[in-house]
Amino acid sequence: MPRSSAPTTLRLDPVVVRKARSLARRAGAPVVKLARTHTTVSVERATLRLAGLAGADVERVPWVNHLVDAVRAGAGLEHGVALPVWDALLRGEADDLLTLAQKAAAGSVTFRVPEGRDAVRAAKAARASVSTGIRRVDASRTTRERLVKRLGDPAQRPWIYLIVATGDIYEDIPQAQNAAREGADVIAVIRSTGQSLLDYVPEGATREGYAGTYATQENFRLMRAALDDVSKELGRYVRLTNYASGLCMPEIAALAGLERLDMMLNDSMYGILFRDINPVRTFVDQRFSRQVHARAGIIINTGEDNYLTTADAVDAAHTVTVSQLLNEYFAKEAGLQDWQLGLGHAFEINPELPDSFRLELAHALLARTLFPDAPLKWMPPTKHMTGDVFRGYLLDGFFNLAGAMTGQGILLVGMMTEAVVTPWLSDRDLALQNVRYVLNAASGLTEDFRPPPDGFIQTRARQVLSEAVDLLERVVDDTLLEAIADGTFGLMKRPATAGKGLDGVVKRAAGYLNPAVDLLEEGATR
Repeated sequence: MPRSSAPTTLRLDPVVVRKARSLARRAGAPVVKLARTHTTVSVERATLRLAGLAGADVERVPWVNHLVDAVRAGAGLEHGVALPVWDALLRGEADDLLTLAQKAAAGSVTFRVPEGRDAVRAAKAARASVSTGIRRVDASRTTRERLVKRLGDPAQRPWIYLIVATGDIYEDIPQAQNAAREGADVIAVIRSTGQSLLDYVPEGATREGYAGTYATQENFRLMRAALDDVSKELGRYVRLTNYASGLCMPEIAALAGLERLDMMLNDSMYGILFRDINPVRTFVDQRFSRQVHARAGIIINTGEDNYLTTADAVDAAHTVTVSQLLNEYFAKEAGLQDWQLGLGHAFEINPELPDSFRLELAHALLARTLFPDAPLKWMPPTKHMTGDVFRGYLLDGFFNLAGAMTGQGILLVGMMTEAVVTPWLSDRDLALQNVRYVLNAASGLTEDFRPPPDGFIQTRARQVLSEAVDLLERVVDDTLLEAIADGTFGLMKRPATAGKGLDGVVKRAAGYLNPAVDLLEEGATR
């Protein structure tokens, strides 16, 4: 687990901490119930992907989209896609899933919801097919564990997390390998702008993307193979990150599990707040995606840092804590363990504010104390980067120092041109030098740094926790969906009856069947 040894922690009232977690559980439980009683087109498409259906037509529309759309038009999705699809296969409509999808796209297949013995047979066949994909996810996890044991993990903590994304996967690969050679432990391939709003997953290797590279199964495979090569060269396992968010969150999670990605950005509310995706769609999709991540042994990264780019980092600090507690509840309910919870927070306080660094330390230590076994993901300054590269480089140094002093688990490399222009490769090299210097010089400070019991840092952390408890009490009273609609998080107002993807949400009927959900829930405590 990526966490410094002997981390500094705060003296928090255990009664208040227990109350905060209890409130988060009460706030989140109705949303989990909602997720358990609904499905989405993406959940159903992910099930077909785990069963082996891949590829796209000449217009690059994935076959899983064609098949789910045809089933929905012919039989509805209230009972899930599995029963109508495998019933059609057993009735001889096609010899395999791909042929069935092709015929469905042409309108030459009739779908129904089978009953009696036909339903039993279809359910058995569907489970057998989906089990093949789940076994492949399990095999990928076993391969990772074997490689980590053989090659080893990075010696230092936190892990150094670096972004690579040119838009062209074949350009990303050498950049990622060179970044690993320069000290990066985790390579994050940023998705092309707007992919989160596509209700399909692009197919194949891609060479055109805006401010990022498309997340596709083939791109995952290519980058994972490239990082395996450089891992062997360096003698340490280099991890790969992408994004399981947006309208295709469940599908991308499934593809990540199949292709052995190691981390995935997967926040319970990011898509709602910052992409205006329907809240119900997001919560249903994120539960399934996290069940996949739990089975695959993938570490999730949550997106609390984004709140501080739209709201004030001091005034809204407690909303970050509330989101972290909710993300923890949702993740554990879906089967994730503490070592998989890369809960997010950020160094975004205005540097002109007196005692800004002490406030950053208080917020960082609060997260570390609340989640002692989680590999917290520490995000660099962006909001207050001005274009003054000297000031920016110094600010990143302070960010790196705060990460070292407070025992963060995953440190995203900040660059002095962050949020101003697209950084040059030379900016990345300088940023890595900054990180390496600070970690080499100060990583042991976690053993020596002990804020006084009633000093500024301890007092500020207790204040933020108290404000988080107050907010959670209001969320419990008003419901989480209403809190989101009112703009509680990140100042974004997102009602549950609006947003992108709402038309892809379906309430489950009695007798709903999804073998992927069944298999994942059966193995949630793996």
